Amino acid sequence: MTAMDLRAGTAVITGASSGIGLACAEHLARAGLNVVLGARRADLLDAAVSRIRSTGGGAEAIVMDVTREEDVARLVNRAREAFGALDVMICNAGFGYYGGVEETPTEVMRRMMDVNFMGTYYGARVALPMFRAQQHGHLIFVSSIVGQRGIAQMSGYSATKAAQVGFAESLRTEFLGTGIHVSVVYPVSTETGFRDAMTRDYGHAVAGLGPKQSPDDVARAIVACIRRPRPEVYPHRMSKVLAVVNAMAPALADRLVRKYGRRRSGTV
Repeated sequence: MTAMDLRAGTAVITGASSGIGLACAEHLARAGLNVVLGARRADLLDAAVSRIRSTGGGAEAIVMDVTREEDVARLVNRAREAFGALDVMICNAGFGYYGGVEETPTEVMRRMMDVNFMGTYYGARVALPMFRAQQHGHLIFVSSIVGQRGIAQMSGYSATKAAQVGFAESLRTEFLGTGIHVSVVYPVSTETGFRDAMTRDYGHAVAGLGPKQSPDDVARAIVACIRRPRPEVYPHRMSKVLAVVNAMAPALADRLVRKYGRRRSGTV
C-alpha cells in the first residue's frame, strides 16, 4: 500500500479498546484509514469511536472475543458492510502471565494460546479470502520481542508469541510476489494496561530493567509499515540487536535476558 492508499483504506484491529490497539486505531484514523475496532469492553470501544469520529475519522466497533472465530468473522464483516473493503488486518489482542512452568496453571496457558495465537490464526483465516479476492491486503501480527528470544518466567507467553512468528513466516512465503503482505511487529516492554491486567488477574506486578516504549511509538511504526510493507518491525530499533545476538551467540543472549528481563516486583 502507498501513502495515497491510506486515504481510502480500511483497517480492522483486535484488542483495540486500549494500549497498542487503541493507539493504532487513533494513528491510522489520523492517517486517513477507516478503522473497525474489536475488543471485549463496550464502554472503552464506544469512547474510542466517538473520539475518532469527532475529528472526522471513520470508525466502527464490535464487542467480540478473539477466541471465537465467528466473532472475528463478524468484525471483518462489519468492515465490509460499513466501508466496503478490508485492506489491513491487525491481530493485536493478547495477554501474559509471569511465573515458572510449574506455577503456570494449565487453564491459563490454554487461554494464552487461544487469545495470543488462535486469535491471530482466526484473523488471518477470515481476512485472507477477502485479500485473495481483491488481490491485495496486509496482515499485521503484533507479537513481542520475546517471540524472538524467550525470557525467564514467561515461557508460556514467549511460546505463544513465537508461534505468531512461525505462522507469519510461513504465510510470507506463501504470498511472496503477490499483493498480500504479512508483517510481524516486535514491541519491547510497552506502557499499556498489560501489566495492570496481570496484577488484577494474577495478583503480582512485573517490572524489568530493559528498554521501554509507548503505545504511540508502536502505532507510528505500524503506520510506517503499512505505508511501506516490510516483513519485520522493531519499534524500538535497538531491540533487533537481541534477535541477531540470539541467532549468533545464544549463550550470550541467555545472560543478557537474565540480567535485563522482567521480574516480579511485588504482590497484591
